[in-house]
Amino acid sequence: MALTACGNSSNPLSSGSGTCSGDSNKLTVGSANFPESETVADVYAEALRANGFSIDTKLNIGSREAYVPAVRSCAIDVIPDYTGNLLQYLDKSATATSPADVDAALAKALGDQLAVATPAPGEDSDAVVVTKATADKWNLHSIGDLAPHSADVKLAAPPEFTGRPGGLPGLKKNYGLDIAAANFVPISDGGGPATVRALTDGQVQAADIFTTSPAIAQNNLVVLTDPKHNFAAQQVVPLYNTAKKSDKLTKVLNAVSAKLTTAELISLNTAVSGASKTEPAAAAKQWVQAQGLDKPVA
Repeated sequence: MALTACGNSSNPLSSGSGTCSGDSNKLTVGSANFPESETVADVYAEALRANGFSIDTKLNIGSREAYVPAVRSCAIDVIPDYTGNLLQYLDKSATATSPADVDAALAKALGDQLAVATPAPGEDSDAVVVTKATADKWNLHSIGDLAPHSADVKLAAPPEFTGRPGGLPGLKKNYGLDIAAANFVPISDGGGPATVRALTDGQVQAADIFTTSPAIAQNNLVVLTDPKHNFAAQQVVPLYNTAKKSDKLTKVLNAVSAKLTTAELISLNTAVSGASKTEPAAAAKQWVQAQGLDKPVA
């Protein structure tokens, strides 16, 4: 589906390196290789077209190792990214985790070739998630509330969670949530169906699930708050080449960001990955129309 949507070969960047000069109203919008990125890229494309931009898309590009150099070379001009992970990619020594600190550090790390518009309030970040029954039983609201029950908690997460600063080490350091090795259940699906099933079936009492997963609402799960910002902020942010920057581009991207809350991201993900299996481009078009972004931004 993704390859068909991008209208390209198995390498979406195979058509050339692009150019950073020329018409600033002619842009190529790209995406990483997962559904949320593709859907948000289609949202950007739809909103930009409504504002007079000529838009091509190169979707399903891959990881940052592929698409950040592509933005630098203008093989693509605009792509959705996530503030915390983009910062870590650009500055391996970065330690910022709160939204304000991440934004400030990211501004310094972008350099001369890269720029971002205003981050959306919506973010797709790691979260410690429990069932409603567990939350009620132990009166859980934040991650810290889970700490007194450490000995009774089995936690499911990707294998690398054991060594990540925001994984088990961070949970212990910031909240006193000390998960024994025997109580850690590694599941390599990025908080997907197997992880959700382990939680809802009672195999584990907590799980690392991304905040925009439709499974949270579908299974009435509870996301524990993270007041100490153990997990770095991951707000959706448009990344683009500074050579393509214009007041008009920034205005349109900021208008999209303003509407892109976490709830709206979940809604888009549900449309694409839920029962209806709506194509990302179709889901994006419907969303842009519903948000009134299919008209020129005032």
